[in-house]
Amino acid sequence: MQNPVSRPPRRRRFLALVAAGLTTAALCTSPATASSQTTVALREVMFVGNNWEGTADAIKSTGDFARIGRVNVVPDKAQRLAEIYLNPAKLAFFLGIRHGVGEGHDQLVDDLYTTSDGKSLVVSRPSFADVVSIDLATGQLNWRFPVSGFRADHMAVSPDNTRVAVSASTSNTVHVLDMVTGAQVGSFRTGDKPHENVFTGDGRHLWNMAIGDVTTALDDPGLDWTKGDRRITVVDARTFAQVKVIDLRQRLDAFGRRDLSDAVRPVAFTPDESKLYFQVSFFHGFLEYDVAADKITRLKTLPKNPNTSEDRTTWINDSRHHGLSMNPAGDKLCVAGTMDDYATIVDRATLQERPVVPASKPYWATVSGDGKACVISESGADTVTAIDFATGAKLTTVAVGDHPQRVRLGHVTTDWTPPA
Repeated sequence: MQNPVSRPPRRRRFLALVAAGLTTAALCTSPATASSQTTVALREVMFVGNNWEGTADAIKSTGDFARIGRVNVVPDKAQRLAEIYLNPAKLAFFLGIRHGVGEGHDQLVDDLYTTSDGKSLVVSRPSFADVVSIDLATGQLNWRFPVSGFRADHMAVSPDNTRVAVSASTSNTVHVLDMVTGAQVGSFRTGDKPHENVFTGDGRHLWNMAIGDVTTALDDPGLDWTKGDRRITVVDARTFAQVKVIDLRQRLDAFGRRDLSDAVRPVAFTPDESKLYFQVSFFHGFLEYDVAADKITRLKTLPKNPNTSEDRTTWINDSRHHGLSMNPAGDKLCVAGTMDDYATIVDRATLQERPVVPASKPYWATVSGDGKACVISESGADTVTAIDFATGAKLTTVAVGDHPQRVRLGHVTTDWTPPA
């Protein structure tokens, strides 16, 4: 994922071209050849992945965030289920996902991005262990890429919107695919259970965060060692050669917090990418990491909800807080307090939080198209809610599908209507 608050020159140029109603082909052609291309005007939207329902809702990216339409992201569901039920190994993992991380439900959409021409939606589908491209006009598959192992997870798109990286969480691998064709252009190994992926704004590096095993009941701090090899792997985004491995266990210990898990959940870079803010398993707050100094510099503890059980085994997939984003100015953070049922805006300089906004199991936090609001998915209420970065106040709530999780900015053609 490109850092949502750090828009490199190419990204800014893309948005300017969209505003002018030009095609994305103009990004790759000279003015002379671009003028001969048929122009296609694009509209910025947000896509919300409804994980348990297998749909994606398109909503406005600003203003009232009203729902525009819905896309079925499992049009091939019957075929996929037939394959799974005829394969004992696939069936075992499929049922394991349903009764483990799926909380009794199939996980049908984890992450999703649109292609630069606004014509396709690329989706990772955990229970089907694949990534697919869906034609937004017809609702049919353009291509399908089965990941290695038995589960697909978080994705990231390169700043030029040509490649998508997906975590194959049971094979400790990240696959990097061509957005248009679905062909694999590279891959690399990670720690146990790769999760979040982030492209740097210049497109040179790709960061992966491995969270280890989050499905066991061995959640006591004394049993943290059973969770596996959790680390950040940084690779060259062109060659996929390993550039650096960051063992946060060492950094947390040096910071004096041996009690904290080193399983990194959602992250947010500052606009200049000098600081990384990240959440970890079981913790109600976040930490600050200085990239150049290679050390943790600050920690923010956020309020606990008195109604939240302190029994760690009741927390969903080892999360206490899961969802983090930063406004374009880089001076405000938005935090989703998943198990504490709230979200809040935090001043980055002082780390002082605004009054909490009640929310039902918020699972993700992203930034609106105009950068003025944080948009969280309320997976417990089947809604998304926008919160003002400036005031910390709730702006609006919009109904979506069953168990919304990832929310991503994207584009559709201005004349787009959802497929039947």
